[in-house]
Amino acid sequence: MARYDPPGIIAPHIPADAYRRAEATGAPVVIVVHATDPSGLPWRRILASLAIAGAAALGGWGLVVALCALLDAAAHTATVIAGAAGPIGIGGITLRLTRGKHL
Repeated sequence: MARYDPPGIIAPHIPADAYRRAEATGAPVVIVVHATDPSGLPWRRILASLAIAGAAALGGWGLVVALCALLDAAAHTATVIAGAAGPIGIGGITLRLTRGKHL
């Protein structure tokens, strides 16, 4: 008796004796494939979206903090320069940039 392998990609999953019996009797071979239907939420896609949104929010807050730090440094620099320069006058108008030591 010659040994025949079942044809096709799905065939190695069919038991050999069931295939030979079906081949000898002419009966059809029924292959049942269980399909998994994802009925739940796609958590990976949801978590990836939340991670991207969270990273964007943290990046935005980082930009706000950096801008505040830059403006704070600029204000301190302007105050130091104005304090060192003293009053600025053009013609008869004098502009005092900082408060004097005694009021």
